[in-house]
Amino acid sequence: SQTVHHIAMDYSKYAYTQDTLIHLYTSLIKPRLIEEKMLILLRQGKVSKWFSGIGQEAISVGVTSAMDEDEYIMPLHRNLGVFTTRDMPLDKLFMQLQGAESGYSQGRERSFHFGSNEHHICGMISHLGPQLALADGVALAHTLKKESKICAAFSGEGGTSEGDFHEALNVASVWNLPVLFVIENNGYGLSTTPDQQYNCASLADRGIGYGMESLTIDGNDILNVYNTVTEIRESMLKNPRPFLLECMTFRMRGHEEASGTKYMPQELFDIWGKKDPVQNFENYLLEQNILDEKMIEIFKDSIHDEIQSGLDIAFSQKEIIPDTQKELMDVLIPYIQTPITAGTSTQEMRLVDAIKDGLHEAMRKYDDLVIMGQDIAGYGGVFKITDGFLAEFGKERVRNTPICESAIVGAALGLSLKGIKSIVEMQFSDFVTCAFNQIVNNLAKIHYRWGQAADVVIRMPTGAGVGAGPFHSQSTEAWFTHVPGLKVVYPSNAYDAKGLLLAAIEDPNPVLFFEHKALYRSHGMEVPLGYYNLPIGKAALAKEGDEISIITYGAGVLWAIEATEKLGIECDILDLRTLSPLDYEAIEKSVRKCGKVLILHEDTLIGGLGGELSAWIAEHCFDALDAPVMRCASLDTPVPFNIELEKNFLAKARLEDTLLRLQSF
Repeated sequence: SQTVHHIAMDYSKYAYTQDTLIHLYTSLIKPRLIEEKMLILLRQGKVSKWFSGIGQEAISVGVTSAMDEDEYIMPLHRNLGVFTTRDMPLDKLFMQLQGAESGYSQGRERSFHFGSNEHHICGMISHLGPQLALADGVALAHTLKKESKICAAFSGEGGTSEGDFHEALNVASVWNLPVLFVIENNGYGLSTTPDQQYNCASLADRGIGYGMESLTIDGNDILNVYNTVTEIRESMLKNPRPFLLECMTFRMRGHEEASGTKYMPQELFDIWGKKDPVQNFENYLLEQNILDEKMIEIFKDSIHDEIQSGLDIAFSQKEIIPDTQKELMDVLIPYIQTPITAGTSTQEMRLVDAIKDGLHEAMRKYDDLVIMGQDIAGYGGVFKITDGFLAEFGKERVRNTPICESAIVGAALGLSLKGIKSIVEMQFSDFVTCAFNQIVNNLAKIHYRWGQAADVVIRMPTGAGVGAGPFHSQSTEAWFTHVPGLKVVYPSNAYDAKGLLLAAIEDPNPVLFFEHKALYRSHGMEVPLGYYNLPIGKAALAKEGDEISIITYGAGVLWAIEATEKLGIECDILDLRTLSPLDYEAIEKSVRKCGKVLILHEDTLIGGLGGELSAWIAEHCFDALDAPVMRCASLDTPVPFNIELEKNFLAKARLEDTLLRLQSF
């Protein structure tokens, strides 16, 4: 069902020097010889898994050879040629493939799911499509830094069905980003054939829908790939814009070796076997007397020796002895915040004003900091927090985005690869579901996987109480406190909001910063002018008492103050401020002081943070408890639109009764 190009490879039409041709040949045979060795080792049980790119090497090698060494490439499973063409040391590459501690991911990742900034390679995650948006971010960084560079990102034909593919292409086109999107159309997404995958004559035709130039070429012709990418790259440098290149090829092995190829027609193997990129190019070089059999033997022997030497080192590595503390410490970048004390000059600000002021201070301090989000530029955002920023900081740094949350979070991570901080505004935290994969699988895991920073803050307008209904009012914070690698911050007042926001922007780790919409304009307080920060991971006592410890955050802090004053109960009200990491020291201190504990949050009960806190308190403070730990949360229903229904939904409706029940113990 795959269109097969029967045109013979015509290498003679390209006028390249002998040195270039020989270099391309040796670059082409290196991944082939490695793969042949790996298949032997797989049969011997010395490697556990292999995704073969045999028959597809011309694409990886041709694209990589046509690019500068400091231009980023986002490869996939079958792009061994990218790594070898970038001269990655084979011993360390094999250590990576073996899961050795000395590999690029210290045994934490499989095969090519890793990156190396030294080699300007950013590896994939298993979801295939998300790294395309990272290429957008890298290309955006080139644009902002006025660098004459491009970025290349690979996708299989199966990956083009993912939403991430379409979002990334759309963003690149709208922003004129110099990204070369390379589709390796090898005929099968595991067992799914092209006619089951897409319904167009050519995947390159999809470029038309994005106003993007595109082309389909023979991906098995090394000189065609190299020449085409060279010309496209030169054109992109002169006129920055994205380009979609579809390279036709065929997968000569299984999706991975265990899956086999019995579902694939033998006819296709016969046809594509005659189009083998290595054998055809080798035959041409022999015919042209550029190579002879002796030279080929010398080249191959040298590569075989390099492979064996690398394998000997890789196989000699000691088994990993797990270090639990190291594993836990490597989830996040070790970061010690430098405290910056607030000045004495203050001004009354509401929560919304303090966040705006904090953003303004950050944009001044970091002159390459980028803010991205829907309607944040000329319109100033739906809550007007970035109103006026476009005029002051310009459209390069204050960027309106298409409605594509996944691509924008991915682009933010791409900026981080190039050392640029960014802030992404979710118009409402409910919409973060569209970027969930990027956050929990890319941002959260990238430092643990291969030591890369995800220097991104995602602002999350959240919460109910404003009659906005099920899709603009959800409390989504607990979804992310479960994910190692993310910091989650949730201030309850203007002073904390400004100081914690600036701390979040300083922090090189990914931070989700929750801002309660109902608190934006409902409360004011004196907030210091100028730059200051507050410590992430430290709770604060909003009120002191000794009868009950109320542990809460966000709107719950104000609810607790109001309820305890009305009932006349002397309570510790502990404002967590940061939900990940939690301030267990402050929690224990308050629990032991009061002996009775109420955990209050706006989120629904089941799966909310209260369950985790209750379990921790029961395990660590049981001897100090005078009553069972109680929780007060919102109903386990979606957030209703009607105001009366919403009031009944919220935890606040049951707070006073819960406090009185706990007091009675």
